Amino acid sequence: MVYCNCGRRTNIITSWTNENPGRRFYGCPDHGIVDWFDPPMCRRAVSIIPGLLRARNRQEAQLLEAQKGRERMKKLLVVSWLIFVVFEFFKYG
Repeated sequence: MVYCNCGRRTNIITSWTNENPGRRFYGCPDHGIVDWFDPPMCRRAVSIIPGLLRARNRQEAQLLEAQKGRERMKKLLVVSWLIFVVFEFFKYG
């Protein structure tokens, strides 16, 4: 276990900054970074990871939009069937 200079126990937190993407560090709630848990990444990884994260975030946003669209279509389908049933009831009723 790693403790901060203030005596509090630290947590392992993942950095998602462009300078240290995916790199983990020991963090104190009061004092921020206490020490790095992972060694530094190579320059290539530092340059590639942010682009991968942006692409992943775009895909997640597209997936969320598709899920919302699917929910709207389900509601429209239910409403259209209700209208059909009511129309048929009054047509023959």
